[in-house]
Amino acid sequence: MKIYKDLSEYNSTQKSFVTIGTFDGVHIGHQKVIKKLIKSAKKNNATSVLLTFFPHPRMVLQKDADIKLINSIDERIQLLKKLGLEALIIQPFTEAFSELSAADFVETILIHKLHISKLFIGYDHHFGKNREGNFVALEKYGILNHFKVEEISQQDINDIAVSSTKIRKAIEKGEIEKANTYLGYPFMLTGEVVKGKNLGEKIGFPTANLNVKETYKLVPKTGAYVVKSIIENTPVYGMMNIGFRPTVSGKNQTIEIHFFDFNQNLYGKIIQVEVLCFLRNEQKFESVEALQQQLTKDQEKSLEVIHGTFFE
Repeated sequence: MKIYKDLSEYNSTQKSFVTIGTFDGVHIGHQKVIKKLIKSAKKNNATSVLLTFFPHPRMVLQKDADIKLINSIDERIQLLKKLGLEALIIQPFTEAFSELSAADFVETILIHKLHISKLFIGYDHHFGKNREGNFVALEKYGILNHFKVEEISQQDINDIAVSSTKIRKAIEKGEIEKANTYLGYPFMLTGEVVKGKNLGEKIGFPTANLNVKETYKLVPKTGAYVVKSIIENTPVYGMMNIGFRPTVSGKNQTIEIHFFDFNQNLYGKIIQVEVLCFLRNEQKFESVEALQQQLTKDQEKSLEVIHGTFFE
């Protein structure tokens, strides 16, 4: 997959099959659109192109929205690579770009820049200034400009339409297993392991303190979770606590992971943690000893979940 950080970098003159969107989460609905795009492009000797935007349009147009995203841009690239796209264009989204009308978007970008032959869009896709463009408008543009438009129906699970918004809400509530079902893969956190206060090590539960640099990245609700990471090509399981460490009067939110049967030094390394399921809410204990007892229970529960779910 070739990655272009701006539309100006894309100079291919080959006909293209295109899909457009923010694709936050790259969830099963997105995957359905992209897989159909890739299959059709190969069959018709066209280039499969995904045009996405960063920052998220709501970050630019609704600056007070404080939207949190399921994926960092690097995680989104990682996920899209796995699907087999030929070209990924990440167009910087600005206020000026948002002023582009639907008609201008079609003419200047789809036709003249991307040499579009067919456009694949999700069932609720809108584009152009004030989101004025939709499937009906695109069909009209397609007839006038000799490209086809195919709308992909929504992806339902248990009669619930999957969307990035619903996944964000599930993650915010700690409903990780529901979110993972909608995503089609485990929700992930990526960051650098930084030094903490070493309290975990003192009570027998050393932790890797994860610093997620992207302030827009969605972090699940406070609490304990079962997690998995791949470290030096080896899967390692553990439990993660997101919270303020009320037992020791913590003031800032931290993300701390205790890996099972693992004693490597991870300071300064970038790791990615898959969040598998929610264990319990964060709580304040009467003493550090009481916290230690709870962590022992959490570890036992985590191992039950890991062996019961992943090693059946």
